[in-house]
Amino acid sequence: MAERDYLIEVKDLKKHFSIDTGFSLLRRRATVKAVDGVSFRLERGKTFGLVGESGCGKSTIGRLLLRLIEATSGSIQFEGTDILSLTSGELRELRRDMQMVFQDPYSSLNPRMTVAEIVGEPLLVHGIAKGAEKEKRVMGLLELVGLGRYHAKRYPHEFSGGQRQRIGIARALALNPKIIVCDEAVSALDVSIQSQVLNLLKDIQSEFNLTYLFISHNLNVIKHASDFVAVMYLGKIVEAARKDILFEKPNHPYTKALLSAIPSLDPFADKSRILLRGEIPSPINPPSGCRFHTRCNQAMPACSLDEPASQEIEKDHFSSCLLNDQ
Repeated sequence: MAERDYLIEVKDLKKHFSIDTGFSLLRRRATVKAVDGVSFRLERGKTFGLVGESGCGKSTIGRLLLRLIEATSGSIQFEGTDILSLTSGELRELRRDMQMVFQDPYSSLNPRMTVAEIVGEPLLVHGIAKGAEKEKRVMGLLELVGLGRYHAKRYPHEFSGGQRQRIGIARALALNPKIIVCDEAVSALDVSIQSQVLNLLKDIQSEFNLTYLFISHNLNVIKHASDFVAVMYLGKIVEAARKDILFEKPNHPYTKALLSAIPSLDPFADKSRILLRGEIPSPINPPSGCRFHTRCNQAMPACSLDEPASQEIEKDHFSSCLLNDQ
């Protein structure tokens, strides 16, 4: 079997934010551990899905990957080059290969620019095309995402949410990137429009051999869009596997709880749900040991003391749970 071609390799990535807490004389500095030691690899031409509850750090990972924010520590290897060590000039060159589709298809577009200006701006900024050549490429991109030439002179407020997201996708494709980070790219859209945009992304991926980091809190969307899935909880990846393995044979208690909440159309399917007790702990002061033990229905005394290491329990299936040692 041929060795897999990994476009990006992330090792022990951390992002800690310093914040002020309290008031007046009682104010003190605290640290939010948004991402706290995350490792994964993105295979070229595939979709890596990142799923978890709000506040678990998945969007922070997307921004770290593009170096829109600076990492506290760790490494991000892009085709063998450590992104975190690049100068601003070197990073500018690399940005051609790394683009992003944002969650809100309206606020991510400049309301004072026409669609042609929005899609064509990356070509001007990077000095790739201008004039008639730029116009030709912009029109080709609009047709690629399902829009017409007559849309080019319109402004973002004249479009529906789905059409705006298509504009955002066209802008991301303008520089022929190798990877696109899709940060909740369909969560703001109606369900019927979500499927259209997801199918568009899949078609584009097949045509251009694109790699996606697909971030979402919706497990059904992740299942449809991804080849490999990682589940995050409170700044850490607790389980990662190929899509078929994760949805058929989840190992971590948190993953099992998430999957049990997915509605089923099968009237004979098991509808029992695993209810998580308590609130999500604060990333300022995460629990000792396993971060999930305060809400886990299978927690043991050791879970509050020992932090579980990620183990490959079967091929391409990784899980961080002390139950695997039993």
